[in-house]
Amino acid sequence: MGTGPYIFDGHNDLPWAMRNLCDYDLDQVELDGNVPDLQTDLPRLRAGGVGAQFWSLYVPCSLADDKAVTATLEQVDFVRRFAARYPEHLGLAATADEVEQVAASGRIACLMGIEGGHSIAGSLGALRALHHLGARYMTLTHNANVPWADSATDTPAIGGLNHFGLEVVAEMNRMGMFVDLSHVSPGVMRDALDASRAPVIFSHSSARELCDNPRNVPDDVLARLPANGGVCMVTFVPAFVSQGVSTWMAECKQAVQEAGGDPRNVDEVQAVMKERQATDPPPRCTVQDVADHVDHVRAVAGVDHVGLGGDYDGSSKFPEGMPDVSSYPLLLDVLAERGWSATDLTKLAHANVLRAMRDMEAVARS
Repeated sequence: MGTGPYIFDGHNDLPWAMRNLCDYDLDQVELDGNVPDLQTDLPRLRAGGVGAQFWSLYVPCSLADDKAVTATLEQVDFVRRFAARYPEHLGLAATADEVEQVAASGRIACLMGIEGGHSIAGSLGALRALHHLGARYMTLTHNANVPWADSATDTPAIGGLNHFGLEVVAEMNRMGMFVDLSHVSPGVMRDALDASRAPVIFSHSSARELCDNPRNVPDDVLARLPANGGVCMVTFVPAFVSQGVSTWMAECKQAVQEAGGDPRNVDEVQAVMKERQATDPPPRCTVQDVADHVDHVRAVAGVDHVGLGGDYDGSSKFPEGMPDVSSYPLLLDVLAERGWSATDLTKLAHANVLRAMRDMEAVARS
């Protein structure tokens, strides 16, 4: 690892990328070497100074009910096999203490986060089973509503969380699992903050004040993080960081809708983006844009409530100079140039989310 503080990143979609690339076959794709088809491999994680990673257990909203649960279990299986295959580089972790122990051993702590409440198919038993298998957060929705919570990118159906949604939050508090508010509507953000006795996270979201994208966090919600103890982990996805790219992306989604498709479907939108890039590419997005979001979250929520959630292998494009998981030192260097102290950079890199995790575990123990 580099000389800076180690990174504890909130969100990486390598498991789903490996499903698409090789159907999870670790013999076919050697992740301890350079894998040009991916944004994540072990050499680049090392170069990026990553010491802990929440691997996303992502399944698309098009998979529902038992299909979603099965696909999520396959993602759990991949993460566990990945860690077992490279024990000199990786170690499974399910608590803040275990994260610190693995990172101190020079390896990368592997944690799991469920990306979307559809993965539990309306079952608290499924939620408990996934926690038992190591999941330590659940993003309450993905791009579409679930019957108990509204998504940021769907038509509101409830206005926030319904009674079952509040039960989900309470059960996550009881077990010791972060309530992740990336992807949810502002109504769900506010309801979850009202209901949660433990710190919440945004595993990969940026500031809505700087980029008016529904995936980002409004200032009134950021301002509530100090009282809750939660952390907004700023993402690097250009559509959530640059207003120009966000507008370009919204136009791509509009084109999908006009063609009779579903603008919530990631694959349909990416196909339109790929076609449009040849003739009408999106505006530039740079590391300075990402740093602006980090600075803004710090200004509104405080230096103890900001972290990083790159979303590598979950987006086809990243800011200039930040193409893959080796890119974190560039951002830390820019922030240092802006006057961030070594102590504050350590908070951003890993200490804030570790502290929130300890607090979340304390609520579960009580």
